[in-house]
Formats: sequence, structure tokens, C-alpha cells
Amino acid sequence: MITEDAAEFGQALPDGGVLLGLDLGTKTIGTAFCDAGWRFATNGKTLGRSKWGKDRERIGALIAEREVKGIVLGLPRNMDGSEGPRAQASRAFARNAQDAFALPLLLWDERWSTQSAEAAMIGQDMSRRKRAEAIDSHAAAVILQGAIDRLAGGVL
Repeated sequence: MITEDAAEFGQALPDGGVLLGLDLGTKTIGTAFCDAGWRFATNGKTLGRSKWGKDRERIGALIAEREVKGIVLGLPRNMDGSEGPRAQASRAFARNAQDAFALPLLLWDERWSTQSAEAAMIGQDMSRRKRAEAIDSHAAAVILQGAIDRLAGGVL
């Protein structure tokens, strides 16, 4: 099941469980995980993008290692809400992930996630080099936190 509706996604996971957040870039995939009670998201690894087979293998290993129950994938919309080529690439990735992992998948609007993650890292006085290395995984955590806040009935 692929959905953009958080309530529908939550109904597919009645017992909660660890969720995997993904920020899909052209060169990297940022990962993040939340606790089984959907209270907090933490950044994970940043994976270098490759062909789908290798990406599937590495993401599948993370899913197995953390016993992931669902996936939240950032959907990069334009500021006016329209979708461009990157959004279409994310939708294609979602279809491939659904086929490969058979887990509920929530497409989550990721506008401002990278800017929010960068602002947080600047606030932590992180160097530019370290920010560049970690931005995608931090953005994945921002995406995932937004989704779990919504699932828990909090922030929209």
C-alpha cells in the first residue's frame, strides 16, 4: 500500500512499530528511524545512490536489522504544491520499494525538510563539511518526525 494519507497509513499499522524515513536524493539516500511508539525520529546512515538492485539490498538490510514495519518517503513537491521530475522519481522509487518490501509506505511532503535540518545543524555549530555529509539523514529525520507527529495526532 502506497498512500499520502497519514491516517490510512496509521490504520495499516495498528500495533505501531519502527518506521524507516527516507530522503531520496539524486546522489544519496538519507535514512532515519523512529521508535516503535512513534515518539521521536533519529537520523541514520546516508547511503550513496546506486542502481535499484544495490539500493534495494542496502535498504532491505536496514529494514531487517531494525524490524521496520513501515516506510515514510519524502515527496519533493514544488513550493506551489505541483510535482516535477524529482517527485515522479520518488513515486517510481515508492513503487519499487512497495514491490520489494511489501510494507505500508507513506509519501510525505518534504518541502522545507532540508532547510529545517540545515538550520538545526547550524544551531549545533556543525561545520560545513560535517553538515554536507549528514544533511540527507537529518532531512530524513525531519520528514519522519513530521509524519509521526501527524500519526500521533500532533502537528500537521
